Amino acid sequence: MLGKSFKQVPQTYHGRHVGHTKGCIAIKVGHGEDQQRFTVPLNYLNHPLFVKLLKEAEEEYGFAQQGTIIIPCQVEDFKDIQHIIHADNKLLQHQHPLVGCFRA
Repeated sequence: MLGKSFKQVPQTYHGRHVGHTKGCIAIKVGHGEDQQRFTVPLNYLNHPLFVKLLKEAEEEYGFAQQGTIIIPCQVEDFKDIQHIIHADNKLLQHQHPLVGCFRA
C-alpha cells in the first residue's frame, strides 16, 4: 500500500528488533486494550482529516503523551480515513506533476 519508495530501516526498542519504514511514523489507534499499531507516511500529518484526529488525541490525552501517539478512534473508522487520505494523496500527485520535484 505504501509503494516501493519507502525503505525499511531496522531499529531496536528496549532490546527488541523493530522495523520502521523510512518517511513514516508509528501510531496506535483505538481505545484501551483494543489498540492497533499502524505505520503511516509523514505526509498524512498535513492532511485535514489526520489533523482532526491529532486534535482529538490532544483533547483526550493532552501534549503529555509519552511514546507512540495514540489516536482515540475506532480501528475500522481509522482504516476508512486512511483509505481516503491515501486516495487524496494519490489524486494530488496525479494532478500536480511537480509535487515530486521537491522530494529529497
